[in-house]
Amino acid sequence: MRVDYRRAALSEHESAKDPFEQFTRWLDEAIAACVPEPNAMSLATVDAAGAPSSRIVLLKSVDARGLVFHTNYDSRKGRELEANPRVALLFFWPELERQVRVTGRAEHASAAESDAYFAQRPRESQLGAWASPQSAKIASRDVLEARLAEVRARFAGTVERPPRWGGVRVVPARFEFWQGRASRLHDRLQWTREADGWHIARLAP
Repeated sequence: MRVDYRRAALSEHESAKDPFEQFTRWLDEAIAACVPEPNAMSLATVDAAGAPSSRIVLLKSVDARGLVFHTNYDSRKGRELEANPRVALLFFWPELERQVRVTGRAEHASAAESDAYFAQRPRESQLGAWASPQSAKIASRDVLEARLAEVRARFAGTVERPPRWGGVRVVPARFEFWQGRASRLHDRLQWTREADGWHIARLAP
């Protein structure tokens, strides 16, 4: 099970000086290539004892401030992020033979940002955010269905955002862009945030 990567190359001279611009460029190319769920990313956190955990979440927005996803703040990842905001993200687009790694710190998005995104969600997703005590143990699927029925009856009209549900912004300190190359001599370019801006370095594969 071995693939020799030959689709493209990644050059310091052709890459954007700003890693957010480079990331947006690659994300747009993944979308144009019809990569399944191109905004899916692995989020890695650590608990109070330093034990790591990871899961797939969906990127919902990106700008010069950082990369944003949404979650229940009382979920396992929410609690771990509040205890230790240092995180890692990984995007993998195998169809393009590309990865992007991001490390940085997580912070809550503003209430206004979270409200605006929640208002755009499908109604059933809004109700689900109220019904699910994310990461908590439940006795059965029936319990979850019963909670959903209660929430559906409670919100006949507009569904307001749960107070402990909202956006999380990852503020990057480092990006690494990986382009698969032949003979396992892959291109790896790293953008590191310094006091005077972003610095680019090539890493050995």
